[in-house]
Amino acid sequence: MSLAPVEEKMWEKSPSKIRTNTKMSEVEINDKYESGEKRILTEINRDKLPSFVEALSKNSKYMNLRPDYQRRWRWDTKMQSRLIESFLINIPVPPIILYEIDYNSYEVMDGQQRITAIRDFYTNKFALIGLELWPELNRLKYEQLPDKIRAGLDRRSISSIVIIRESTSNPDEALFLKQKTFERLNTGGVDLSQQEVRHCLYYGKFDSLLIELARNPIFAEAWGIPTDDKSPELSINTLYKKMEDAELVLRFFALRNIEHFRYGMEGFLDLYMMKSLEFSEQDIKFLKELFIQTINLAYRIYEENLFKPFVPVVPESGTWQKKSYKAYYDAVMVGFSRHLHEAEILIARKSRVIEETKKLFDKQESRLLTGEGRTKADIQDRIRIFDEMLLQVIGE
Repeated sequence: MSLAPVEEKMWEKSPSKIRTNTKMSEVEINDKYESGEKRILTEINRDKLPSFVEALSKNSKYMNLRPDYQRRWRWDTKMQSRLIESFLINIPVPPIILYEIDYNSYEVMDGQQRITAIRDFYTNKFALIGLELWPELNRLKYEQLPDKIRAGLDRRSISSIVIIRESTSNPDEALFLKQKTFERLNTGGVDLSQQEVRHCLYYGKFDSLLIELARNPIFAEAWGIPTDDKSPELSINTLYKKMEDAELVLRFFALRNIEHFRYGMEGFLDLYMMKSLEFSEQDIKFLKELFIQTINLAYRIYEENLFKPFVPVVPESGTWQKKSYKAYYDAVMVGFSRHLHEAEILIARKSRVIEETKKLFDKQESRLLTGEGRTKADIQDRIRIFDEMLLQVIGE
């Protein structure tokens, strides 16, 4: 198994566990509450819109918007305009959620779109369109608004809820509280996918690598994702929009370490992402090359049928599915990654690999390759089934 240098050691220690003991006396429970354990400290601020925009422009470290920090989906000009209209008619606008990373320096946990719309309108980067209650203002930028309209807008405020860094002195617990905040925001209507949450929490070199590799043309085409970054279809593609393509890349890297699998698939992916914060440039380079070599080899074998299961109809006859399956993808990618040093043999025996692959789907255990079973044993079995098939072809 090809592992990055840090992967060989990172499982030797696990993140400190957040205490989950529920057998406590009433006195112990009261003491826990009074100590502030598992309690997030917050403060609430309220700024007039002009002051808010001025603070953004004067201090580059004040608020980290980081365009790739949150979701790929972006508000268009019409949605930005409707936010400005909401301020004009005094409709309550939800507060933005900030995480304090240093004194007077914050990460945006929720509200990037609102902040960007306010800033861009006040700096005359777009004109209002699609207004329903104030259509007279369509096609006007901030500097072109009538005096009284502009003065009225300037009296409006944006609220922010700040999660204080001193909520806990334990780095692991701080990450835990931050994650729970994201999860509760999600259930409150933000609708973040699990990978979007990981993207926010574990942003770094490895997270950037996942996003980069998800745009690999072979990978994207296999999952029906437009490869042209300017394609209008990209913004409505579910896998891309919810960052599930990046999660698929993550699954490959994580499941190469299947022997350490725990907490279920979502929990294991969370754990791998947490550990990825320790990855060096050398580790990132190794993992990037590993993914590219693996997917190139897999494509050389299966071409347009990559990650698509085979459906037997009658003996020696059948058809390939039209869509890719995650479970089969896991088996294919992890399997091929174990035999990159035998790539030339597999390519030379391409027809045999395809023939034996078809036979796999004619067996009872093929259910594992199409997604049945989510336990550690099930995942290990589906990887083993595919790996043994490759070993058989290589050994012929």
